[in-house]
Amino acid sequence: MRSTPATLERSADWVLSSVTLSVATITLNRPRQRNPLDWTTVRRLGELVRQYEADPAVHVVVIRGAGGHFSAGGDMKGYIDLYRDAKAFMQFLVDFHSMLDQIESSSKIYIAVIEGYCVAGGLELLLACDVVLAADSAKIGDAHIGYGQLPGAGGSQRLPRTVGPLRARYLMLTGAIVDSAEAERIGLVSKVVTDAELDAHLQRLLEQMSAASPLGLRGMKHLARIASTTELPDGLRAELDYVFRYATTSADATEGLAAFSEKRKPRFTGT
Repeated sequence: MRSTPATLERSADWVLSSVTLSVATITLNRPRQRNPLDWTTVRRLGELVRQYEADPAVHVVVIRGAGGHFSAGGDMKGYIDLYRDAKAFMQFLVDFHSMLDQIESSSKIYIAVIEGYCVAGGLELLLACDVVLAADSAKIGDAHIGYGQLPGAGGSQRLPRTVGPLRARYLMLTGAIVDSAEAERIGLVSKVVTDAELDAHLQRLLEQMSAASPLGLRGMKHLARIASTTELPDGLRAELDYVFRYATTSADATEGLAAFSEKRKPRFTGT
């Protein structure tokens, strides 16, 4: 389903974004449809990811959904038209893959904030993020199989790497939706808090990250990504090389040691 100028104009507010200090917030904003990830939304997300990647003032990006849900997945009605246009459907998949790859490989830290339903494409977006903060109301799963669909934005590859192959196959083959407690138990989310505490906990997390070294955050994400994509011997060698270069060239690394010695808070500059 190709987007015409009129369609793009009507969908201008489907994805909201804002920047406060070093934190950018992206909000999926079609609450009546539980924030579907249609082609227009995916392309807009890709634009924002590229925009924030190029902005040195942005260190953390928060992605959440409006209306009490993260995302119930793809635009099922729109897929009918896409399936009839092989070229358009392939481009949609390429755009979706590219956007999630950009998030995963970005130097920024991405935090997914999950309320309500996060299924199918919503789960695939979650899996590309670095930290997942979930409310008690979160309901998370793959869910493709129930509608005769397959995960086409990396879910079949990222889910087994996140929760292990046996649990991933169970979730994929049954379409099971798990609650927040189970999602935390199997390592699908980083932290669960009550719905009432969600925003306050997010704010504390953002304050903690804002006080950290931007180079340190980038380095931690880089090392964690190496761990998930390489064999242990290669990962250990990569860590040794990266940490040596970081410690010997970064002012933030030296400042952290000085602050500890002088019993004061570090003053990181991101250099």
